Amino acid sequence: MTTATKIPGYVAGTWDIDPVHSDVSFTVRHMMVSKVRGRFATFTGSIVTGEDITGSEVSAEIDATSITTGNDQRDNHIRSADFFEVETHPTWTFRSSAVREDGGDLFLDGDLTIKGVTRPVSLELEVNGFGPDAYGGTRAGFSAATSINRNDYGVDIAMPLDGGGVVVGEKIQINLEIEGVLRQS
Repeated sequence: MTTATKIPGYVAGTWDIDPVHSDVSFTVRHMMVSKVRGRFATFTGSIVTGEDITGSEVSAEIDATSITTGNDQRDNHIRSADFFEVETHPTWTFRSSAVREDGGDLFLDGDLTIKGVTRPVSLELEVNGFGPDAYGGTRAGFSAATSINRNDYGVDIAMPLDGGGVVVGEKIQINLEIEGVLRQS
């Protein structure tokens, strides 16, 4: 079991996600030859670190309308009913169900809701560290990653290519770089 004493500087408490110093991004195969990267500019959430890391909890909301891939035309298409249907489903959520250790690695399990569809996911979790900030507060850093199939969440547009394959891959790699600020009691 990964106890708090094994993580240097570990602090139990409630942390607010700092969106200025965090990143919620994804990668998807495009045209079967390259990958497109995107991110969400607006998200909120909290992390509660338990006395032991396995007693921790996470909840987060992502503003799906805030997607940016660096191309306005593509972003608008992704927001449409063909993909995310943000007029009907503007917010996605994640609620953890467990933090667990498996073979020395940490995993964050929970429920991810996209377009009103909730599915269990497991993210590989890395605890990057805890320490003071320049304002007299305390910061914590976490990285997490997982892959999902977009079809599982109703993002099931079929855009086949003439020579075989598809315009947009089904596998989506999700990457999180999260910095939390410890709430003052």
